[in-house]
Amino acid sequence: FQAEDGIRDCLLSRGLGDVYKRQIFGFIFTFFSSFGQSFFIGLFNSSIRETLSISHGQFGTIYASATLCSSLLVIWIGKKIDDVNVLKFAIFVTILLSFSSFFFSKISSVVFLFVAIFLMRFSGQGMMSHTASTTISRYFTKSRGRALSMIWFGLSSAEFILPVLIVYSLTLMAWQNIWIIISISVLIILPLASYFLVKDVKLDTRETDQDAKFKEEKIKQWKRIEVLGDYRFYIISLNMLAMPWIATGVFVYQSFIVNSKGWGEYTIAQSFMSYSICSVITLLISGYLIDKLTSRKLLIYMNIPLLLATFVIMYFDASQSAFLFLGLIGISNGLANLLGSSTWAEIYGVKYIGSIKALTTSLMVFATAFGTALFGILIDAGYSIEKIAIISAVSISCSIVLLFTVRKKLNPVYL
Repeated sequence: FQAEDGIRDCLLSRGLGDVYKRQIFGFIFTFFSSFGQSFFIGLFNSSIRETLSISHGQFGTIYASATLCSSLLVIWIGKKIDDVNVLKFAIFVTILLSFSSFFFSKISSVVFLFVAIFLMRFSGQGMMSHTASTTISRYFTKSRGRALSMIWFGLSSAEFILPVLIVYSLTLMAWQNIWIIISISVLIILPLASYFLVKDVKLDTRETDQDAKFKEEKIKQWKRIEVLGDYRFYIISLNMLAMPWIATGVFVYQSFIVNSKGWGEYTIAQSFMSYSICSVITLLISGYLIDKLTSRKLLIYMNIPLLLATFVIMYFDASQSAFLFLGLIGISNGLANLLGSSTWAEIYGVKYIGSIKALTTSLMVFATAFGTALFGILIDAGYSIEKIAIISAVSISCSIVLLFTVRKKLNPVYL
Protein backbone atom coordinates (compact mmCIF):
# COMPACT_ATOMS: atom_id res chain seq x y z
CA PHE A 1 0.00 0.00 0.00
CA GLN A 2 2.85 2.39 0.80
CA ALA A 3 4.40 1.63 -2.59
CA GLU A 4 1.09 2.35 -4.34
CA ASP A 5 0.73 5.62 -2.42
CA GLY A 6 4.25 6.63 -3.44
CA ILE A 7 3.59 5.90 -7.11
CA ARG A 8 0.34 7.87 -7.01
CA ASP A 9 2.04 10.85 -5.34
CA CYS A 10 4.79 10.75 -7.96
CA LEU A 11 2.26 10.75 -10.80
CA LEU A 12 0.30 13.58 -9.22
CA SER A 13 3.40 15.70 -8.76
CA ARG A 14 4.43 14.99 -12.34
CA GLY A 15 1.00 15.99 -13.60
CA LEU A 16 1.12 19.18 -11.56
CA GLY A 17 4.52 19.96 -13.05
CA ASP A 18 3.12 19.46 -16.55
CA VAL A 19 0.28 21.86 -15.79
CA TYR A 20 2.72 24.57 -14.71
CA LYS A 21 4.97 23.98 -17.73
CA ARG A 22 2.06 24.47 -20.13
CA GLN A 23 1.07 27.69 -18.38
CA ILE A 24 4.64 29.03 -18.41
CA PHE A 25 4.84 28.26 -22.14
CA GLY A 26 1.65 30.23 -22.74
CA PHE A 27 2.89 33.08 -20.54
CA ILE A 28 6.16 33.40 -22.46
CA PHE A 29 4.52 33.26 -25.88
CA THR A 30 1.89 35.86 -25.05
CA PHE A 31 4.63 38.10 -23.61
CA PHE A 32 6.64 37.87 -26.82
CA SER A 33 3.50 38.36 -28.92
CA SER A 34 3.58 41.95 -27.67
CA PHE A 35 6.23 42.84 -30.28
CA GLY A 36 3.57 42.49 -32.95
CA GLN A 37 0.81 44.14 -30.93
CA SER A 38 -0.48 47.60 -31.80
CA PHE A 39 0.41 49.13 -28.44
CA PHE A 40 4.08 48.22 -29.04
CA ILE A 41 4.36 49.18 -32.70
CA GLY A 42 2.48 52.38 -31.86
CA LEU A 43 5.42 53.39 -29.65
CA PHE A 44 7.50 53.71 -32.84
CA ASN A 45 4.81 55.59 -34.77
CA SER A 46 6.45 59.01 -34.54
CA SER A 47 9.96 57.69 -35.21
CA ILE A 48 8.87 55.78 -38.31
CA ARG A 49 6.80 58.67 -39.71
CA GLU A 50 9.73 61.00 -39.13
CA THR A 51 12.13 58.62 -40.88
CA LEU A 52 9.87 58.15 -43.92
CA SER A 53 8.20 61.62 -43.88
CA ILE A 54 4.64 60.28 -43.96
CA SER A 55 1.42 61.50 -42.30
CA HIS A 56 -0.84 59.86 -39.71
CA GLY A 57 -3.26 58.84 -42.43
CA GLN A 58 -0.56 57.37 -44.66
CA PHE A 59 0.87 55.37 -41.78
CA GLY A 60 -2.62 54.19 -40.85
CA THR A 61 -3.39 53.09 -44.40
CA ILE A 62 -0.14 51.13 -44.69
CA TYR A 63 -0.64 49.64 -41.23
CA ALA A 64 -4.21 48.61 -41.98
CA SER A 65 -3.39 47.13 -45.40
CA ALA A 66 -0.49 45.08 -44.06
CA THR A 67 -2.56 43.93 -41.08
CA LEU A 68 -5.42 42.91 -43.35
CA CYS A 69 -3.10 40.77 -45.49
CA SER A 70 -1.66 39.13 -42.38
CA SER A 71 -5.16 38.30 -41.11
CA LEU A 72 -5.94 36.39 -44.29
CA LEU A 73 -2.75 34.34 -43.97
CA VAL A 74 -3.52 33.45 -40.34
CA ILE A 75 -6.68 31.61 -41.47
CA TRP A 76 -4.62 29.21 -43.57
CA ILE A 77 -1.43 28.81 -41.50
CA GLY A 78 -3.19 28.93 -38.12
CA LYS A 79 -5.28 25.81 -38.73
CA LYS A 80 -2.11 23.73 -39.14
CA ILE A 81 -1.81 23.65 -35.35
CA ASP A 82 -4.57 21.01 -35.42
CA ASP A 83 -2.27 18.71 -37.44
CA VAL A 84 1.31 19.51 -36.37
CA ASN A 85 3.19 18.75 -33.15
CA VAL A 86 3.08 21.79 -30.84
CA LEU A 87 6.87 21.97 -30.48
CA LYS A 88 7.45 22.05 -34.24
CA PHE A 89 4.76 24.66 -34.68
CA ALA A 90 6.22 26.80 -31.88
CA ILE A 91 9.73 26.66 -33.37
CA PHE A 92 8.38 27.71 -36.76
CA VAL A 93 6.58 30.70 -35.25
CA THR A 94 9.68 31.64 -33.23
CA ILE A 95 11.97 31.73 -36.26
CA LEU A 96 9.39 33.76 -38.15
CA LEU A 97 9.10 36.31 -35.32
CA SER A 98 12.87 36.68 -35.05
CA PHE A 99 13.24 37.27 -38.79
CA SER A 100 10.30 39.71 -38.77
CA SER A 101 11.86 41.75 -35.96
CA PHE A 102 15.18 41.93 -37.82
CA PHE A 103 13.42 42.97 -41.01
CA PHE A 104 11.57 45.70 -39.08
CA SER A 105 14.93 47.26 -38.19
CA LYS A 106 15.69 47.68 -41.91
CA ILE A 107 12.71 49.87 -42.81
CA SER A 108 13.88 52.47 -45.32
CA SER A 109 10.87 52.99 -47.58
CA VAL A 110 7.08 52.74 -47.64
CA VAL A 111 7.32 49.32 -49.31
CA PHE A 112 9.64 48.02 -46.58
CA LEU A 113 7.28 49.45 -43.97
CA PHE A 114 4.35 47.53 -45.46
CA VAL A 115 6.27 44.23 -45.53
CA ALA A 116 7.69 44.77 -42.04
CA ILE A 117 4.29 45.49 -40.49
CA PHE A 118 2.80 42.52 -42.37
CA LEU A 119 5.44 40.19 -40.95
CA MET A 120 5.22 41.55 -37.41
CA ARG A 121 1.42 41.46 -37.28
CA PHE A 122 1.33 37.95 -38.72
CA SER A 123 4.08 36.45 -36.57
CA GLY A 124 3.61 38.50 -33.40
CA GLN A 125 -0.01 39.39 -32.80
CA GLY A 126 -1.33 36.59 -35.01
CA MET A 127 0.69 33.40 -34.68
CA MET A 128 2.33 33.87 -31.27
CA SER A 129 -0.93 34.54 -29.45
CA HIS A 130 -2.71 31.89 -31.54
CA THR A 131 -0.13 29.25 -30.59
CA ALA A 132 -0.36 30.07 -26.90
CA SER A 133 -4.15 30.34 -26.57
CA THR A 134 -4.91 27.31 -28.77
CA THR A 135 -2.46 25.07 -26.93
CA ILE A 136 -3.89 26.05 -23.54
CA SER A 137 -7.55 25.90 -24.64
CA ARG A 138 -7.05 22.37 -25.98
CA TYR A 139 -4.91 21.01 -23.12
CA PHE A 140 -6.93 22.32 -20.17
CA THR A 141 -10.49 21.21 -19.45
CA LYS A 142 -11.74 21.67 -15.89
CA SER A 143 -9.43 24.64 -15.13
CA ARG A 144 -9.35 26.29 -18.56
CA GLY A 145 -10.38 29.71 -17.25
CA ARG A 146 -7.62 29.92 -14.65
CA ALA A 147 -5.04 28.55 -17.09
CA LEU A 148 -5.94 31.14 -19.71
CA SER A 149 -5.85 33.91 -17.12
CA MET A 150 -2.33 32.80 -16.19
CA ILE A 151 -0.97 32.84 -19.75
CA TRP A 152 -2.48 36.24 -20.55
CA PHE A 153 -0.47 37.64 -17.66
CA GLY A 154 2.35 37.48 -20.18
CA LEU A 155 0.80 40.12 -22.41
CA SER A 156 -0.31 42.20 -19.42
CA SER A 157 3.24 42.10 -18.06
CA ALA A 158 4.56 43.27 -21.42
CA GLU A 159 2.00 46.09 -21.50
CA PHE A 160 3.15 47.14 -18.03
CA ILE A 161 6.90 46.97 -18.66
CA LEU A 162 7.56 47.71 -22.31
CA PRO A 163 5.98 51.16 -22.96
CA VAL A 164 8.11 52.96 -20.37
CA LEU A 165 11.17 50.85 -21.24
CA ILE A 166 10.88 51.58 -24.97
CA VAL A 167 10.21 55.30 -24.50
CA TYR A 168 13.33 55.47 -22.32
CA SER A 169 15.37 53.34 -24.75
CA LEU A 170 14.47 55.65 -27.63
CA THR A 171 16.32 58.42 -25.81
CA LEU A 172 19.48 56.27 -25.71
CA MET A 173 19.60 54.57 -29.12
CA ALA A 174 18.13 54.53 -32.59
CA TRP A 175 14.79 52.75 -32.89
CA GLN A 176 16.30 50.34 -35.46
CA ASN A 177 18.78 49.01 -32.88
CA ILE A 178 15.94 48.19 -30.49
CA TRP A 179 14.41 45.86 -33.08
CA ILE A 180 17.75 44.10 -33.65
CA ILE A 181 17.97 43.42 -29.90
CA ILE A 182 14.41 42.05 -29.98
CA SER A 183 15.27 39.72 -32.88
CA ILE A 184 18.28 38.26 -31.08
CA SER A 185 16.35 37.84 -27.80
CA VAL A 186 13.54 35.95 -29.54
CA LEU A 187 15.97 33.59 -31.25
CA ILE A 188 17.77 32.78 -28.00
CA ILE A 189 14.90 32.48 -25.51
CA LEU A 190 11.90 30.99 -27.31
CA PRO A 191 13.40 27.80 -28.84
CA LEU A 192 14.81 26.77 -25.45
CA ALA A 193 11.56 27.58 -23.66
CA SER A 194 9.53 25.63 -26.22
CA TYR A 195 11.75 22.56 -25.98
CA PHE A 196 11.70 22.32 -22.20
CA LEU A 197 8.02 23.19 -21.76
CA VAL A 198 6.04 21.47 -24.55
CA LYS A 199 8.30 18.83 -26.09
CA ASP A 200 6.00 16.03 -24.83
CA VAL A 201 2.67 17.69 -25.71
CA LYS A 202 0.65 15.89 -28.38
CA LEU A 203 -2.63 16.78 -30.07
CA ASP A 204 -4.59 14.45 -27.78
CA THR A 205 -2.78 15.42 -24.57
CA ARG A 206 -5.19 16.77 -21.96
CA GLU A 207 -5.08 18.10 -18.41
CA THR A 208 -6.99 14.99 -17.26
CA ASP A 209 -7.37 12.48 -20.05
CA GLN A 210 -10.52 10.77 -18.80
CA ASP A 211 -12.31 14.03 -18.07
CA ALA A 212 -11.34 15.45 -21.46
CA LYS A 213 -12.46 12.33 -23.30
CA PHE A 214 -15.81 12.38 -21.52
CA LYS A 215 -16.29 16.06 -22.24
CA GLU A 216 -15.40 15.71 -25.92
CA GLU A 217 -17.86 12.82 -26.30
CA LYS A 218 -20.61 14.78 -24.55
CA ILE A 219 -20.37 18.02 -26.58
CA LYS A 220 -20.60 18.28 -30.34
CA GLN A 221 -17.20 19.05 -31.88
CA TRP A 222 -17.85 21.70 -34.53
CA LYS A 223 -15.78 21.98 -37.69
CA ARG A 224 -14.95 25.44 -38.98
CA ILE A 225 -17.35 25.19 -41.90
CA GLU A 226 -20.16 24.37 -39.45
CA VAL A 227 -19.23 27.32 -37.23
CA LEU A 228 -19.52 29.65 -40.23
CA GLY A 229 -23.16 28.56 -40.60
CA ASP A 230 -24.02 29.37 -36.98
CA TYR A 231 -25.59 32.83 -36.51
CA ARG A 232 -24.36 32.96 -32.89
CA PHE A 233 -20.78 33.04 -34.13
CA TYR A 234 -21.31 36.37 -35.87
CA ILE A 235 -23.02 38.06 -32.92
CA ILE A 236 -20.33 36.89 -30.50
CA SER A 237 -17.60 37.93 -32.96
CA LEU A 238 -19.10 41.40 -33.28
CA ASN A 239 -18.61 41.82 -29.53
CA MET A 240 -15.18 40.18 -29.53
CA LEU A 241 -13.96 42.53 -32.27
CA ALA A 242 -15.02 45.80 -30.62
CA MET A 243 -12.04 45.78 -28.27
CA PRO A 244 -9.37 45.12 -30.95
CA TRP A 245 -10.40 47.83 -33.40
CA ILE A 246 -10.98 50.55 -30.83
CA ALA A 247 -7.96 49.78 -28.66
CA THR A 248 -5.73 49.53 -31.73
CA GLY A 249 -6.82 52.97 -32.87
CA VAL A 250 -5.98 54.33 -29.42
CA PHE A 251 -2.58 52.62 -29.28
CA VAL A 252 -1.44 53.42 -32.81
CA TYR A 253 -2.54 57.06 -32.62
CA GLN A 254 -1.60 57.68 -29.00
CA SER A 255 0.54 60.66 -30.06
CA PHE A 256 -2.55 62.24 -31.68
CA ILE A 257 -4.57 61.74 -28.48
CA VAL A 258 -1.78 63.24 -26.36
CA ASN A 259 -1.59 66.32 -28.59
CA SER A 260 -5.39 66.69 -28.77
CA LYS A 261 -5.80 66.54 -25.00
CA GLY A 262 -2.70 68.57 -24.21
CA TRP A 263 -1.21 65.78 -22.11
CA GLY A 264 2.48 65.37 -21.35
CA GLU A 265 4.75 63.35 -23.60
CA TYR A 266 4.92 60.41 -21.18
CA THR A 267 1.27 60.43 -20.08
CA ILE A 268 0.12 57.52 -22.25
CA ALA A 269 3.25 55.48 -21.54
CA GLN A 270 2.77 55.97 -17.79
CA SER A 271 -0.98 55.29 -17.90
CA PHE A 272 -0.27 51.96 -19.60
CA MET A 273 0.60 50.84 -16.08
CA SER A 274 -3.01 51.36 -14.98
CA TYR A 275 -4.08 49.53 -18.14
CA SER A 276 -1.84 46.60 -17.26
CA ILE A 277 -2.79 46.51 -13.57
CA CYS A 278 -6.51 46.52 -14.39
CA SER A 279 -5.93 43.78 -16.98
CA VAL A 280 -4.13 41.63 -14.41
CA ILE A 281 -6.78 42.11 -11.73
CA THR A 282 -9.48 41.27 -14.27
CA LEU A 283 -7.57 38.16 -15.36
CA LEU A 284 -7.32 36.97 -11.75
CA ILE A 285 -11.01 37.41 -11.04
CA SER A 286 -12.48 36.38 -14.39
CA GLY A 287 -10.36 33.22 -14.69
CA TYR A 288 -11.93 31.94 -11.49
CA LEU A 289 -15.42 33.08 -12.55
CA ILE A 290 -15.15 31.36 -15.93
CA ASP A 291 -14.47 28.01 -14.25
CA LYS A 292 -17.39 28.57 -11.89
CA LEU A 293 -19.98 30.28 -14.12
CA THR A 294 -18.78 29.60 -17.73
CA SER A 295 -17.62 32.15 -20.28
CA ARG A 296 -21.05 32.43 -21.82
CA LYS A 297 -22.47 34.15 -18.74
CA LEU A 298 -19.62 36.68 -18.53
CA LEU A 299 -19.66 37.60 -22.21
CA ILE A 300 -22.41 40.22 -21.88
CA TYR A 301 -20.24 42.29 -19.47
CA MET A 302 -17.08 42.26 -21.57
CA ASN A 303 -17.44 45.59 -23.41
CA ILE A 304 -19.19 47.66 -20.74
CA PRO A 305 -15.88 49.07 -19.36
CA LEU A 306 -14.79 49.85 -22.94
CA LEU A 307 -18.03 51.78 -23.44
CA LEU A 308 -17.37 53.76 -20.26
CA ALA A 309 -13.86 54.53 -21.51
CA THR A 310 -15.31 56.28 -24.56
CA PHE A 311 -17.30 58.57 -22.25
CA VAL A 312 -14.12 59.40 -20.32
CA ILE A 313 -12.36 60.53 -23.49
CA MET A 314 -15.44 62.52 -24.54
CA TYR A 315 -15.87 64.55 -21.37
CA PHE A 316 -12.53 64.74 -19.53
CA ASP A 317 -9.33 66.55 -20.56
CA ALA A 318 -7.18 66.39 -17.40
CA SER A 319 -4.06 64.26 -17.78
CA GLN A 320 -5.19 62.13 -14.81
CA SER A 321 -8.15 60.96 -16.89
CA ALA A 322 -5.72 59.04 -19.11
CA PHE A 323 -5.20 56.58 -16.24
CA LEU A 324 -8.95 56.03 -15.88
CA PHE A 325 -9.36 55.84 -19.66
CA LEU A 326 -6.72 53.15 -20.15
CA GLY A 327 -7.69 51.43 -16.89
CA LEU A 328 -11.22 50.83 -18.21
CA ILE A 329 -9.83 49.60 -21.52
CA GLY A 330 -7.58 47.28 -19.50
CA ILE A 331 -10.60 45.70 -17.80
CA SER A 332 -12.26 44.96 -21.14
CA ASN A 333 -8.93 43.74 -22.47
CA GLY A 334 -8.55 41.25 -19.61
CA LEU A 335 -12.05 39.90 -20.24
CA ALA A 336 -11.56 39.81 -24.01
CA ASN A 337 -8.29 37.87 -23.79
CA LEU A 338 -9.90 35.12 -21.71
CA LEU A 339 -13.33 35.00 -23.29
CA GLY A 340 -11.85 35.13 -26.79
CA SER A 341 -10.35 31.68 -26.21
CA SER A 342 -12.58 29.94 -23.67
CA THR A 343 -15.94 30.88 -25.23
CA TRP A 344 -15.22 29.10 -28.50
CA ALA A 345 -13.98 25.99 -26.68
CA GLU A 346 -17.12 25.89 -24.53
CA ILE A 347 -19.57 26.28 -27.40
CA TYR A 348 -17.81 24.44 -30.23
CA GLY A 349 -15.54 21.91 -28.45
CA VAL A 350 -11.74 21.53 -28.63
CA LYS A 351 -11.16 18.93 -31.34
CA TYR A 352 -11.02 21.55 -34.11
CA ILE A 353 -10.25 24.50 -31.86
CA GLY A 354 -7.06 25.35 -33.78
CA SER A 355 -8.99 25.80 -37.01
CA ILE A 356 -11.71 27.83 -35.29
CA LYS A 357 -9.18 29.95 -33.40
CA ALA A 358 -7.28 30.60 -36.63
CA LEU A 359 -10.48 32.09 -38.02
CA THR A 360 -11.23 34.18 -34.93
CA THR A 361 -7.60 35.31 -34.63
CA SER A 362 -7.72 36.35 -38.28
CA LEU A 363 -10.91 38.31 -37.63
CA MET A 364 -9.28 39.94 -34.63
CA VAL A 365 -6.26 40.97 -36.71
CA PHE A 366 -8.63 42.22 -39.42
CA ALA A 367 -10.45 44.30 -36.78
CA THR A 368 -7.18 45.95 -35.79
CA ALA A 369 -6.60 46.81 -39.46
CA PHE A 370 -10.08 48.29 -39.66
CA GLY A 371 -9.54 50.33 -36.51
CA THR A 372 -6.21 51.68 -37.71
CA ALA A 373 -7.60 52.67 -41.10
CA LEU A 374 -10.77 54.22 -39.68
CA PHE A 375 -8.93 56.26 -37.04
CA GLY A 376 -6.40 57.44 -39.63
CA ILE A 377 -9.07 58.47 -42.12
CA LEU A 378 -11.11 60.27 -39.47
CA ILE A 379 -8.05 62.08 -38.10
CA ASP A 380 -6.98 63.26 -41.56
CA ALA A 381 -10.59 64.35 -42.20
CA GLY A 382 -10.37 66.66 -39.20
CA TYR A 383 -12.38 64.66 -36.66
CA SER A 384 -11.54 65.33 -33.03
CA ILE A 385 -10.80 62.47 -30.66
CA GLU A 386 -14.13 63.24 -28.93
CA LYS A 387 -16.09 62.67 -32.16
CA ILE A 388 -14.18 59.44 -32.81
CA ALA A 389 -15.13 58.33 -29.28
CA ILE A 390 -18.82 58.93 -30.07
CA ILE A 391 -18.59 56.70 -33.15
CA SER A 392 -16.89 54.02 -31.04
CA ALA A 393 -19.57 54.26 -28.34
CA VAL A 394 -22.40 53.76 -30.85
CA SER A 395 -20.67 50.69 -32.29
CA ILE A 396 -20.12 49.12 -28.85
CA SER A 397 -23.71 49.78 -27.78
CA CYS A 398 -25.15 48.09 -30.88
CA SER A 399 -23.03 44.96 -30.38
CA ILE A 400 -24.03 44.69 -26.69
CA VAL A 401 -27.74 44.99 -27.54
CA LEU A 402 -27.46 42.22 -30.15
CA LEU A 403 -25.65 39.93 -27.72
CA PHE A 404 -28.26 40.59 -25.04
CA THR A 405 -31.01 39.32 -27.36
CA VAL A 406 -29.31 35.91 -27.82
CA ARG A 407 -27.65 35.50 -24.40
CA LYS A 408 -29.83 32.49 -23.49
CA LYS A 409 -28.96 30.61 -26.69
CA LEU A 410 -25.18 30.45 -26.21
CA ASN A 411 -25.06 26.85 -24.99
CA PRO A 412 -23.08 24.01 -26.61
CA VAL A 413 -24.89 21.30 -28.56
CA TYR A 414 -25.00 18.14 -26.44
CA LEU A 415 -24.94 14.74 -28.13
